[in-house]
Amino acid sequence: MADDLLHLLTWLSPAFPTGGFAYSHGLEWSVEAGDVTDTITLQSWLTDLLRNGAGRNDAILLRHAYRADRLADIATFAAACAPSRELAAETLNQGTAFAAAAKPWLPPDLATTFTAIGPIAYPVAVGALAAATGIGEEATTIAYLHAWTANLVSAGVRLIPLGQNAGLAVQAALEPIIRDITALTRHASLEDISSTCIGAEIASMRHETQYTRLFRS
Repeated sequence: MADDLLHLLTWLSPAFPTGGFAYSHGLEWSVEAGDVTDTITLQSWLTDLLRNGAGRNDAILLRHAYRADRLADIATFAAACAPSRELAAETLNQGTAFAAAAKPWLPPDLATTFTAIGPIAYPVAVGALAAATGIGEEATTIAYLHAWTANLVSAGVRLIPLGQNAGLAVQAALEPIIRDITALTRHASLEDISSTCIGAEIASMRHETQYTRLFRS
């Protein structure tokens, strides 16, 4: 258990070189458009993403990658799920960077599989590595969702801007939702992949032509 925790803390730390700090998942446009302006609207935006959008979908993809006999099939499906060019780049760039940075932990057969797949979605890479190294699926899912959420809270703190205490209050408020999504995706199938976060997805498309940008999505 201690070794599992140590690995997850390392792999999903902001210091792990996936480049997550460069992505806002369309939040940058949403702030400029006036849709996200304070702690209340940031918490609401992230809650929707977790329950009805990319957060939930990533948890499902991670779980199926964890259990996959043919990882390449899950990787292809995950890449096709991205609703915009920027969100595709967000998950594929981070996943590919994760696979490269995780080389010291990669079993040889998984390293070969990652090389054959090429660009790989972030939750797929994390799920596959956790399975290959014997780390629990539940712990990996909740740790991934926490790190994913924390990265977007950090983006909100910088963009709105908010104080650090306000950002931490949002993170704390989202913890029960992270636990809920971890439980709700436990038996989800790939057919359950869906999104009703249309505003966030449109924001990621509009972000491509935003005049001043700090983030890549």
